[in-house]
Amino acid sequence: MAGVFDTLQAEIDAVQVMHRIGRVVAIGRGTVDVAGLSDVATLGDLVKIGENLGTPNMGEVLALSGDQITVLPGESGAGLAIGDLVKLIGRNDLAPDRAWIGRVIDPFGRPLDGRPLLRGAQARPLRAAPPAAIGRRRMAGRLETGVAVFNTLLPLVRGQRVGLFAGSGVGKSTLLSKFARGVSADVVVIALIGERGREVREFIESVLGPQGMARSVVVMATSDQSPLVRRRCGLAAMTVAEHFRDQGLHVLLLADSITRFAEAHREVALAAGERASLRGFPPSTTHQIMALAERAGPGPETGGGDITAVFTVLVAGSDMEEPVADTLRGVLDGHVVMDRAIAERGRYPAIDLLRSVSRSLPDAATADENTLIQAARQMLGAYDRSEMMIKAGLYVAGTDPLTDAAIAVWPALDHFLAEDETEDTTASFARLAACLAGGVAG
Repeated sequence: MAGVFDTLQAEIDAVQVMHRIGRVVAIGRGTVDVAGLSDVATLGDLVKIGENLGTPNMGEVLALSGDQITVLPGESGAGLAIGDLVKLIGRNDLAPDRAWIGRVIDPFGRPLDGRPLLRGAQARPLRAAPPAAIGRRRMAGRLETGVAVFNTLLPLVRGQRVGLFAGSGVGKSTLLSKFARGVSADVVVIALIGERGREVREFIESVLGPQGMARSVVVMATSDQSPLVRRRCGLAAMTVAEHFRDQGLHVLLLADSITRFAEAHREVALAAGERASLRGFPPSTTHQIMALAERAGPGPETGGGDITAVFTVLVAGSDMEEPVADTLRGVLDGHVVMDRAIAERGRYPAIDLLRSVSRSLPDAATADENTLIQAARQMLGAYDRSEMMIKAGLYVAGTDPLTDAAIAVWPALDHFLAEDETEDTTASFARLAACLAGGVAG
């Protein structure tokens, strides 16, 4: 009962009996200038624009000057006029609660599934510092994932941060749903950033399913919403994950996608007057991506849990050197590359193992397991180097013993990379060993 009263008290405390009100004095290209709040507003505060209208528009303070503030609306500015009222809400924070598990919310903590939702007892800042670098735990033990390739060749460990690099339509959402259902974690936080609206219900009900939803908090901002809301979606999901981490829980954070988060930040930054630089992204984009990624990972040495994170990155034309992909790859503990050509021949997940790396190795595996991993990579590499000759019928058996061995085991290894795991890591390695020994898929 104490928890219920705490949340009710938090709701009461959040009620403001007095508000500072300003007025719209100018409406520009995507921003609104407001007079009357410059002496009390701070950078990043929330406001409600058009408080005299039927449906006020939530916005965020982007800039301050001596006599007015600049606000970015959270929705379309259509219908706003000079003189409309603007209410100062104040601090830009979020108050997660355990009751949010199993729910779908927007980036402001409001329910999207038609049921009431109480705020938590403690408000948290949307932008928080990560645990002190020197006081963080090291990455812990290997996690069961429910996917054979991640149980063996690309291990995922507690507190690891992994990037999933893929073009559109190659199966990354399906892979994320497998993680949501199969990875060993106490709570799963899923950020759907700029997702297509028609796919959200299908993802929740069919792809994620009741099993995945039962331990998940889904934070959603669809592609038609403003850049302010889309950017906030990534920050809000991380804030929710930190709430559960600080309760000593192991949190799995799945963010889809960091590319859309960066694109939303680009729109916000340009509206605030920042200049575009590399491929249209302003300089602050790199810091935004790195700051978000650093908040995930192992928790503090004493107390608290960990956040294991999987960030997806949209790479057009498999360009791993584009700014968002290059930045994220440099700060993560591993990257998984999904290839359209592999998806087109029907193998899912369409992981290009030779271009993928888990930086948890070799520590995450035993000496015997590392030997199997090395052998599997060697065989796949040998086949890849000779694939064109093999398919063209130009390779002559007996020319190279390593290539002959690779040809013998390749069908079984390729099948293994697509397998789910219904047992555990030991069973996954046993099947991998069988593939390498006889070319028989387990």
